[in-house]
Amino acid sequence: MGIITHLRAWLLALVLLPALAFAPAQAREVALKLANLTLLGNLELAEGKSLKDGVLLMVHGTLGHHRMQTIADLQENLKKRGINTLAITLSLGMDRRKGMFDCNQPIRHLHDDAVEEIAAWVDWLKQQGAETIWVLGHSRGGNQVALYLLRRHDPAVKKAVLLAPMTHDAKKAAEKYEKRFGMKLDVALEAAHTLLKAGRGDEPVNWRGLIYCKDATGTAKAFLSYHAPRQEFDTPSLLPRLPVPVLVIATPEDEIFPDLIERVKSLADGKKVQLAVIEGADHFFTDFASEDVADAIAAFLKE
Repeated sequence: MGIITHLRAWLLALVLLPALAFAPAQAREVALKLANLTLLGNLELAEGKSLKDGVLLMVHGTLGHHRMQTIADLQENLKKRGINTLAITLSLGMDRRKGMFDCNQPIRHLHDDAVEEIAAWVDWLKQQGAETIWVLGHSRGGNQVALYLLRRHDPAVKKAVLLAPMTHDAKKAAEKYEKRFGMKLDVALEAAHTLLKAGRGDEPVNWRGLIYCKDATGTAKAFLSYHAPRQEFDTPSLLPRLPVPVLVIATPEDEIFPDLIERVKSLADGKKVQLAVIEGADHFFTDFASEDVADAIAAFLKE
């Protein structure tokens, strides 16, 4: 009897092996080649779902990555609610970049580089069989998603979620720069413009501060991309022009963009633009706030 039992177990294993070998992975790292860079992302499929059921493309905030807590927690919570997600890491000019951007690296990347990378991932998802795509951006990523929608929108992208998206006030930005780095922003901008006019815009030089990096090395083009005042940095002002329905998620406790709720309230019509206010969170919506964010997103995507 023992031999027969083992034989049955062996035969059963042979039957099941092909099914197990070809069972779709529920979470996996994926890669995409764009020019001379390899971009990385984390694909999470909800139980019983495939990309044909729709997928939410997620973009992190300033100098972040796809496994930072805000994004990782939200991926897990959306998965529990039956929503597929692809969280991507913007390259910031680095091949196969992982983790937070290292401020010791020369900064050559531009704020607007994200638009082409988001477009490339949308194309990749379509090639994998996704017919319905939604996009989400957190913080600066929210602004970059909005710029993508304005410049490169693909008809497969049906809705957008902007989680604590960036607002911009030129005067306040200058005050923050001087407070953080001890240098007037207009002086640094003048130096950057001088380098650009001299044909040295791609030459790495030293800056008192660039983005969040103190005593950083970077190009004048990068400095101007992130610090020169422009209306496009102000995400609420872009909302009326976006080609898809948008859900803006904000919290009164947002210490980074405290004016966001008031800026969006007058634009929220409940249809083209919706506003969800999460109490008791902060700019990063971690822990229990992530559950509330996931609930709001799930309800919006299923409308």
